[in-house]
Amino acid sequence: MMNYPIVRNEKYDFLGQSYATNYPNLHKYPATMLPQIGIEILKEFNISEGRLLDPYCGSGSSFASALECGISEMVGFDLNPLAILISKVKFTKISIDLVLETKIKLRNEIFEFIKKEENLHILPLPNVTNPTFWFSEDILHNLNILKYFIYKIENLTIRNFFTLPFSETVRECSFTRNNEFKLFKMKAEDILKFNPNVFGVYFKKLNDMIDIYKYVYLPKLTNDTNVNINYSKFEVSENSFDVVLTSPPYGDSRTTVAYGQFSTLSNEWTGIDYARKIDGLLMGGIKSKNIYKSGLMHDYIAEIEKEDKKRALEVSSFYVDLENSIQKIASTIKKGGKSIYVVGNRTVKGIQLPTDQFIAEKFEENGLKHIVTYQRALSSKSMPSKNSPTNKTGKTLNTMLFEYIVVCEK
Repeated sequence: MMNYPIVRNEKYDFLGQSYATNYPNLHKYPATMLPQIGIEILKEFNISEGRLLDPYCGSGSSFASALECGISEMVGFDLNPLAILISKVKFTKISIDLVLETKIKLRNEIFEFIKKEENLHILPLPNVTNPTFWFSEDILHNLNILKYFIYKIENLTIRNFFTLPFSETVRECSFTRNNEFKLFKMKAEDILKFNPNVFGVYFKKLNDMIDIYKYVYLPKLTNDTNVNINYSKFEVSENSFDVVLTSPPYGDSRTTVAYGQFSTLSNEWTGIDYARKIDGLLMGGIKSKNIYKSGLMHDYIAEIEKEDKKRALEVSSFYVDLENSIQKIASTIKKGGKSIYVVGNRTVKGIQLPTDQFIAEKFEENGLKHIVTYQRALSSKSMPSKNSPTNKTGKTLNTMLFEYIVVCEK
């Protein structure tokens, strides 16, 4: 069992920069990788062509990086419908004229409809869990009217574009605490003062999104650009990718970044009936029956087990899934191809888990060679930097101060 050397590389810190520095996001999403990291690492290894894979693509940071470096063929997978929607809208070429035409039509249809008071309550409400807990009655009906007219747009690509600001509007007009990624309700006194204008919020978001798409993403989408985004688990196709660039989850999303919880209301409003089960479908979502015992991770998980067997099993399930995933991904990389993983090492029960080492070890077991691991300071990833592992008030640990860029070659 070996330790893979780590090189502290300040070039990758991008201190003071956020995702939005170069790539304003069309929609919030938790724990997104900085595209600047991908751009820099692809340039460092002279990767400017070929096919790129991101097996957990989220909102598409790796595709933004690849486009910047001249790569035009990309494939991504994710199990969160909201992530797929964000990525598809960002990286699908559409006509701005058609978007502007559709916006005027949508606005007119909505305002004609709401002129008649009897129309406000005639549409059947969507299948949202406990709707009056999360929304006032007026907001529920206004969101419903908005959705009804967006879903009448026949062109699916255009409809997706208009659905994205609707998803953000749902979140912003709900009683969720807006600066949280998990589903927490506002305090009662804040609810009393909370009365957003649903249509005003939506059309402002839509206008902002049109500008960002027009000036940031559209110019990069040439006729040769092909970004194929799949709403499924990663499918193996052997020897088909020149580079894998990805930032996998830090751990099971129940106990780390709650992608499913963050997306619940958006997914339910857009018709995903299993929206509340998504965290269980993601990596580490199904609890392992056995403690993970192989390789360098074994000793760390054994330490956690001494403190808390349940947590050790949760952690084990994540590494079992990550190992299986790496095995599949390794087989799809062409000879001479690179695998680049940007990861954080989370802390559980006061024990920091060396996920970067685990990834290098598993790729080496599957026919790749570890080239380098860079350590970068974490400055701006939107996720908790401290947690309370003991659940004792006031006792917190830094969950992550650094991130690691693990590069292997086949």
